[in-house]
Amino acid sequence: MTTTTSSSPTTSPAVTKPPASPLERFRVPGGFALGAVLLLGIAPLVLSDFRLSLLAKYLCYAIVAVGVSLAWGRGGLLVLGQGVFFGLGGYAMAMHLKLADAAAAPGGGPGSLPDFMQLYGTSDALPWWWKPFENPGFALAATVLLPMAVAALLGFFIFQRRVKGAYFAILSQALAAALAIWLVGQQATTGGTNGLTDIQGFFGYDLNDPVNQRMVYFIIAAVLLLLMAVARQLFVSRYGELLIAVRDSEERVRFLGYNPANAKLIAYVVAAGMAGLAGALFVPAVGIISPALIGIVPSIGFVIGAAVGGRASLVGAVLGAIAVAWAQSTLSDAFPAAWTYLQGLLFIVAVGFLPGGLASLLSVIRNRRTRTRTGETA
Repeated sequence: MTTTTSSSPTTSPAVTKPPASPLERFRVPGGFALGAVLLLGIAPLVLSDFRLSLLAKYLCYAIVAVGVSLAWGRGGLLVLGQGVFFGLGGYAMAMHLKLADAAAAPGGGPGSLPDFMQLYGTSDALPWWWKPFENPGFALAATVLLPMAVAALLGFFIFQRRVKGAYFAILSQALAAALAIWLVGQQATTGGTNGLTDIQGFFGYDLNDPVNQRMVYFIIAAVLLLLMAVARQLFVSRYGELLIAVRDSEERVRFLGYNPANAKLIAYVVAAGMAGLAGALFVPAVGIISPALIGIVPSIGFVIGAAVGGRASLVGAVLGAIAVAWAQSTLSDAFPAAWTYLQGLLFIVAVGFLPGGLASLLSVIRNRRTRTRTGETA
């Protein structure tokens, strides 16, 4: 009679990730340090005041691209309506600065009407929804919280009803068009087509002074670096992994017990807050906010910059946004009628032929060489 002995089950050792090399540990902080040196140290030294003000404007677009990288690059949300949140933040800041300019003008004071209301307004009293923006704390909070609140309200209904893909992109684009049309029709209270222009001060500082303009640039550059650090922490967190899973297989994530709508809503709201903050900083950098800066075409431009640089890469999205904004300023003057078509062509080429943008160009070339060598060996 033979007896069989059952062996006790053995547990396989846990798989641990190999420790990162010193070069890998230094790569991220070294990249941020290099960016800080370039933006805060070298650029102010080598660029003239005019070029530095242009760079400040481009960095505002780069801040929007950070949010686009989070929502689209990680979450798969093609956000074609970021101009809405950019405009909400910009108008919130511009309303406070216009009221401050009116109060500081000769003969002015608290409750004074901005210059355009004196020309086109139908009442001698400040509109009720302008009055809270006399408070600087309220205005600063509104530049971020108002876009986030609008995004949270819209996103809740959109994502709970499982609207995604092209339908989500069309809805967000329609929202941008609706806001621009509404602003144009409110000549007496929003400046209409002209928008809010001729902004002179920024919380007590004269924006006509080049020193103060440089201060605005430093603020914008610092905010960009800070938001890039926040976005990267979201990328490498458990939430970032969940967002990628929702992008790649939403139904599987729902089967595992997670609600994909909540994950997408967070990314959408955070991206809206970043766009609102970018719009608020754009106002003192340029001195104007108008419906032409927040409609369909600017919203598509925000996405094109992230797509060309690489929507899945923070650095790629930022550099792509700066490059596209620079090209727009340069080429739109020389070819005003053809720039829109060139912008659309850039988007098609980036999405159709290089989905990872220019940031993935080296890896694409490396993979092709590897496949070629493997085929030759076989």
